[in-house]
Amino acid sequence: MKRFDYVRPATVTEAVAAAAQPGAVYLAAGTNLLDLMKGNISRPDRLVDVTHLEGLDAIERLADGSLRIGALVSNADLAHDADFARSYPAVAEALLSGASAQLRNAATVGGNLLQRTRCAYFYDTASRCNRREAGSGCDARGGENRTHAVLGWSENCIATHPSDFCVPLVALDAIVEIEGRGGRREIALEELHRLPGDTPERESALEPGDLIVAVRLPKAAREFAPHSRYLKVRERTSYAFAMASAAAALRIENGRIAEARLALGGVAAKPWRALAAEDVLKGVAPTADAFQEAALRALTDAKPSGDNAFKIELARRIVVRALTLAAAGTPARLPALPASPFAPTSGAIHA
Repeated sequence: MKRFDYVRPATVTEAVAAAAQPGAVYLAAGTNLLDLMKGNISRPDRLVDVTHLEGLDAIERLADGSLRIGALVSNADLAHDADFARSYPAVAEALLSGASAQLRNAATVGGNLLQRTRCAYFYDTASRCNRREAGSGCDARGGENRTHAVLGWSENCIATHPSDFCVPLVALDAIVEIEGRGGRREIALEELHRLPGDTPERESALEPGDLIVAVRLPKAAREFAPHSRYLKVRERTSYAFAMASAAAALRIENGRIAEARLALGGVAAKPWRALAAEDVLKGVAPTADAFQEAALRALTDAKPSGDNAFKIELARRIVVRALTLAAAGTPARLPALPASPFAPTSGAIHA
């Protein structure tokens, strides 16, 4: 591991100033960053420790009905917050489907949003990777790529974003609060992550020194709680990233879908909002035919980036299954196997 400086600022303002320097990165739980540093994939000159900063570890219900989640709230604390799980069940289900219990206890909300791709060529410093070294090439294009992107990819990068948490957040119009050198600003979570295009080394809309301080869910997101699910298909049931996933949320009135929200994970370099599919569902009855049509619309622009054409059909089927589960109603308790297609729909959560 490369030698680095360690800085422990006392305030958010000091943290932003320290992290704006070239070669600086933020350190929270480090569940992804430290692995990258040990493998010489990430070689920062300075770590800016934000774990002790005040005001970043609270879950707050705001006066306008929205929910504000501090960037240092742990994945486990958020998922097991009773009010949060009732109000945003698909988000809680997504959180509990990710990693192991030990990692969820440490991992933070802000860090989850910014975790790096799990592409094997990104992790292998002997391979060419445009994300790791701009302009070097992409060995994944001609390599083992069955898990790679089928939406939004370019010749420069076919990696996928690994977060489960981000998928239902994007579906529910989450907002990210950012503190930067120019002060506080907000962006839609859907705009935080970038598609690779010609600059895959630029993975997000963040500028040097920018610190995510909170994520906010709007009041309207709670209206989907009765019909909201997250479904994830992976190569093994636990401790694995999604081959493909879907977050589906419906607002059903008088037997018809008044509003639909749908996002996919594991298929692109960012959580993929399926707006065309949402439009198809609005105003129709929640039937198998409607869900099949929505799945086709969600993957209209999909194309293989290698030996992964099967992921397109897999993603379609996941969309149909997620919508079907959402229409049937959110379980009273989270399943013991969160987000798994093998979990019974009634489910139970381990105390």
